[in-house]
Amino acid sequence: MNHSSDNTPAGENAASAAYYELRAAGTFLAIEATPSHRPIIVYAGPDIAGATASDLTLLSSSQHAPGSASVPVPASIMNELGGGMSGPAGFTGHRDGRDWEVYLRVANVETHDSNRIIIHCEDARLRLAATHTFTIDPATGILTANTQIENLSDAIFEIDWCAALCLPFNPELSRFLSFTGRWSGEFHIEEIPAFQGSILRENTRGRTSHDVFPGGILAAPETTQTSGPAAAFHLAWSGNHRMRVDRHNDGRGFVQLGALNCPGEVRLAAQETYRTPDMLVAWSNHGFNGASHAFHDHIAVNAIDARSQTKPRPVHYNTWEAVYFLHDEATLIELAENAAKVGAERFVLDDGWFGGRRHDAAGLGDWFVSKDVYPDGLHPLVNRVRELGMEFGLWFEPEMVNPDSDLYRAHPDWVLHASGVDAVPFRGQMTLDLTKDAVFDYLFSAIGDCVTEYAIDYIKWDMNRDTHHPASDGVLSGGRAAMHHQTEAVYRLMRALRDAHPQLEIESCSSGGARADFGVLRHTDRVWTSDNNDARQRQVIQRGASHFFPLRVLGSHVGPKRCHITGRRFTMAFRVATAVFGHMGMELDLRQENPADLAVLKAGIALYKNHRALIHHGRFWRLDTTPETNAVGCVSTDHKEALFSYAKLDTEVATHPRRLRFVGLDPAMQYRIRIVWPDRNPSISTPSIIDAVDLMGDGAVFSGSTLMEFGVVPPLIFPDTCLFYHLKSED
Repeated sequence: MNHSSDNTPAGENAASAAYYELRAAGTFLAIEATPSHRPIIVYAGPDIAGATASDLTLLSSSQHAPGSASVPVPASIMNELGGGMSGPAGFTGHRDGRDWEVYLRVANVETHDSNRIIIHCEDARLRLAATHTFTIDPATGILTANTQIENLSDAIFEIDWCAALCLPFNPELSRFLSFTGRWSGEFHIEEIPAFQGSILRENTRGRTSHDVFPGGILAAPETTQTSGPAAAFHLAWSGNHRMRVDRHNDGRGFVQLGALNCPGEVRLAAQETYRTPDMLVAWSNHGFNGASHAFHDHIAVNAIDARSQTKPRPVHYNTWEAVYFLHDEATLIELAENAAKVGAERFVLDDGWFGGRRHDAAGLGDWFVSKDVYPDGLHPLVNRVRELGMEFGLWFEPEMVNPDSDLYRAHPDWVLHASGVDAVPFRGQMTLDLTKDAVFDYLFSAIGDCVTEYAIDYIKWDMNRDTHHPASDGVLSGGRAAMHHQTEAVYRLMRALRDAHPQLEIESCSSGGARADFGVLRHTDRVWTSDNNDARQRQVIQRGASHFFPLRVLGSHVGPKRCHITGRRFTMAFRVATAVFGHMGMELDLRQENPADLAVLKAGIALYKNHRALIHHGRFWRLDTTPETNAVGCVSTDHKEALFSYAKLDTEVATHPRRLRFVGLDPAMQYRIRIVWPDRNPSISTPSIIDAVDLMGDGAVFSGSTLMEFGVVPPLIFPDTCLFYHLKSED
């Protein structure tokens, strides 16, 4: 932490300015925080050798421009309205229509080590305080920022909007990449080229959402996967949220991220506080991969719990697409036995085991084993699963209730609802109000009892509807919207269950990938990337998700031969190959697969286990490819081994594919390159490069520099074919 005083920029009425600098892991944050003045982010981005906050302030001196304010108005951390900064404010609120012109000035600054600073600000006239916390992770360079607002007045202050901060960005980052989609089609990249004005993305679904991921990437025109500048940002939050990117006509640009609360949802009485979710930011001068590496490492260092940190990610068998609601003990035991034969390590019993849950319109909330289906409880199934050497997991949807359930009939007042407004029908279910102690206590007890009775190792935690009218009549809200408190209560319930059951792992599922974010990953061990097991579409979905999430937390399953969502058919070899680069599992009726395909599945699972440590702990890379292909890979930390996946998704205009240039290798090392998947030559004609280099046999040895700078021509293969290149150092 460096702290210095120097001349203030034009427009400040102080003799000297106080500067603070944070530097860690290639990230540099420079802040001007002069007492009684507005706090200013001078610079945030990749470290600049030798740069100081005072130098950067001087070099960015501005002057009066015709048609603008007589004195240049500097941006502040929140760009609140009282400061006069043109453009959208990062903080707005009022007291009954007054006291909206907030002007926050620095009161004092706390410094912690060399990577954390807390700036306390106050508007003494309006009796408001703001605390801005900035932390740079010394292991990854990720900046974590949040803001807390405190009402110092006896009169209620209503917050309309509060971003974590208004983050200035390099104007040369003219491209904006966001992540959108739908159910069964998450994490599709939408790129917007250079623009002037604002991009606004809002989510009010009551969960992270399929279509509005709370994050994005800014990049330069020349940025690729491996080169060029990029800035990636994400809100660690699983509720409603807003993201905006603004480019002003004076050349400045700002990113805002924060929880999007309903009108009147945040009303602060005297001494009450509101804290924003964390905004995470990573900068890279090495392309999109560089930013992804920071986020991947941040999850590994700061989010993944000790219970799963070093434990190999077990191969799942999930029952959903095999039986749906048609539960039968004998059938499930048979499936468990078949799953164990091909290499499954964890058996997850999905929806349909409890209460009157014979279809999706009944039973939610009644978290007791159905005696109609399981007269002896789950013990016979659980015992057999464990005899087969597998862990046992169970599906829950804790936040939801069906009107056709014992729970709802006994407690119809336990749901979130807005008086006088018709509820939006959604999958025959309603959202329970977890902000009520009685609801929270019931769920903790009911779920905990199941975990205890069956020694459950794993919960698949689902959430299958949007929450449109999140009003609560509980003591926290009194009829006002409560989605923010609801989201915090979900985290609290997850945390309470994990604290009570130290062995318990949790998967975050929400109709697929609608609750995948760094907020929920602080309380879970895995996210279900998508309900779509179409192997071709999964290649695209998983590539998109990898921009923020490491492979070890991305659930990826081998689906049935005919995908239940798209109706398309794929070979077992392609289905397996797509699932390997993630947290691998299966979700199919193994009784319907022929012996040859079961042998391929078993071989693929064995390959996954053999390379699991490399896939989950190596450095992940996306390669620059054409839209018709997807190429990704993992390189060991010592650069001595690598596994790359090359998937052909469609036919190309060119008669031959372009060379595949590997990344992340040691240029000086000699690598033996072989194709280890599939086990048969996939080339559509012979001879090919497979024969010339003996890629299906002993392979050949080339330098790392040759493989990266020149590359290798892939063979001509049919679409929906995937090759694994294994590279092993000969040094």
